[in-house]
Amino acid sequence: EMGFEKVVIIDGSGHLMGRLASTIAKSILQGQRIVVVRCENINVSGNFYRNKLKVFDYLRKRMNTKPSRGPYHFRAPSRCLFKVVRGMIPHKTKRGMEALNRLKVFDGIPPPYDRMKRMVVPSALRVIKLKPGRKYCKLGRLSHETGWKYQEVIKTLEEKRQAKAAVYYQHKKAAIKAKASLEKSKESELQPVNAALAELGH
Repeated sequence: EMGFEKVVIIDGSGHLMGRLASTIAKSILQGQRIVVVRCENINVSGNFYRNKLKVFDYLRKRMNTKPSRGPYHFRAPSRCLFKVVRGMIPHKTKRGMEALNRLKVFDGIPPPYDRMKRMVVPSALRVIKLKPGRKYCKLGRLSHETGWKYQEVIKTLEEKRQAKAAVYYQHKKAAIKAKASLEKSKESELQPVNAALAELGH
């Protein structure tokens, strides 16, 4: 159970799809706003080929006389997750519609979410919940082999983002180190100030 934040950003990487979706469904129905990033790295239990056959089975389900009337088969991993969550919500009622409006899903990590703190859902992590040795596959590969065209684009964007993040992290580490060494060198001067602050409860 999580307390209410303004918005919770979940990094979908390494989570099991159904378990993650049910946690999301419950939270958005309770009023929590949720953003899921890196949907292409979500895992699905069961080996790849078996899941691929399931997707092909699903793609075959269409209106015979006029397929443009639905059901619609979105190919992007983010939309696949959205559809799974939608199935766990009374989406035709006002309450369900409001809940789904609280959910945003993305492939990769687009700005501004690349600069925000991302969470995981321990009860949905593959390493915790799937028995070692069991087969699993990635949602990104499933989507790619059933009609999603942007795997390479997302991959390039992710590489760029990770390179930028690494540079930022090096700068941050250097800044923290510099601050610590400066505080150490000025320790004697800061003692009276710190004592005064401590008296005031800071």
